[in-house]
Amino acid sequence: MNLPMPNPQREKEFLRGRIRRSGIYILPNLFTTAALFAGFYAIVQAMNGRFEQAALAIFVALVMDGLDGRVARLTRTESAFGAEYDSLSDMVAFGAAPALVVYVWALKGMGRLGWIAAFIYCVGAALRLARFNTQLNHADKRYFQGLPSPAAAALVAGLVWAMNQYQVNGRDIDWLAWSITLFAGFTMVSNIRYYSFKDINLRRAVPFWGVVAVALVVVLLVSVSSNLPELLFALFGIYALSGYCMALWGWARRKSAGRKADEQAGDLHGE
Repeated sequence: MNLPMPNPQREKEFLRGRIRRSGIYILPNLFTTAALFAGFYAIVQAMNGRFEQAALAIFVALVMDGLDGRVARLTRTESAFGAEYDSLSDMVAFGAAPALVVYVWALKGMGRLGWIAAFIYCVGAALRLARFNTQLNHADKRYFQGLPSPAAAALVAGLVWAMNQYQVNGRDIDWLAWSITLFAGFTMVSNIRYYSFKDINLRRAVPFWGVVAVALVVVLLVSVSSNLPELLFALFGIYALSGYCMALWGWARRKSAGRKADEQAGDLHGE
């Protein structure tokens, strides 16, 4: 039996390819690490009383979290390790960080009610992430079940950032902050569906009005850049309420369909 002779050149190319493939995996994890650092930085800045920087750091984490998955798919470096690391990073950046930021900013003076609201938000984010991971393979990609934790974090951080723009002390609106924190926490673990925007294909042809709409949105963002915190808070607030609006619309349609079915059944029996 003749054994193949070793080929040093092929071994070098194979090892070089393995090193290259292993090195690519660093790229998406760098974005995940950046999101994790932004969440940690938000906590540190909140402890130092710099709430604008804390809120801004959470939005930076939001951007980094949106990039890591896309980079992994573009470079074909998705892995089980990256998915687990991303969840742990999300728990810090969108779970613990917003809860601690809003607690130090507004809820600390409320005593037990304050830290209970912050904890409900934190545990809501943990449960939301755990449910998302378990339903990842068989869930409808078009919708999220419950408010996504990044959107909940943006809602809370947007409140802090927007109010800070007007020099509003969190202690003066502690009940508003308390209500929004509880709303975000409970909505994350609810069964309310939210549109995920994952079925949008940027490579697909769009009608002319779609291009005009995009241009108008860009102009709007540029014109209100000085009021960016208020705009972000309003956008994520609308998104958080959109799930409830969709649920009410669906309930109204089902009720109307049931009423029509009853009327048709009554007409048949009347004949």
